[in-house]
Amino acid sequence: MKQLTHYDIENNQKQFPITIVCDAIRTPENIGMCFRISESFGVEKIYFHESSPSLDNRKVTKTARNTIKHIQHNYYTDFISVVSKLKEEGNTIIGIEITDKSINIQDINFKNHDKIVLLLGSERNGIENVDLIDYSIAIPMFGKNSSMNVIHSLAITLYEVTNQLVVSS
Repeated sequence: MKQLTHYDIENNQKQFPITIVCDAIRTPENIGMCFRISESFGVEKIYFHESSPSLDNRKVTKTARNTIKHIQHNYYTDFISVVSKLKEEGNTIIGIEITDKSINIQDINFKNHDKIVLLLGSERNGIENVDLIDYSIAIPMFGKNSSMNVIHSLAITLYEVTNQLVVSS
């Protein structure tokens, strides 16, 4: 067995109709990792709140590595407006959030949706306005903790979404 380097690996580059909207994420490392994870899973675009850490922040750029230049991104000032606009454009709005109506991630058929927006809540409060979402998904957990880091949740969700979409194509 030989460990491979980045130069030995050629990924099947593919882009999916997935947009990420970050609801006021404040931690620079989470912003950087959002880019890195999104690029790895072929996300089209990311929206950040205007008060999120700047892309010039050293921790953001270090964590994102060089992925910032590979993902379309934009900033918004009003969460309700950006989500409403995306919904009008035919996106299904899916919140990664534990609610009383959450569906286990493996029980939703992502292939039934042409364009998907994944909403990430802030580290402290989650998604502030859950009434905007079409579906709420939860990741089954087996420990005592009831939540995980927002970017870990994104990574698991993107794995499940893209796995389903690749199988259907």
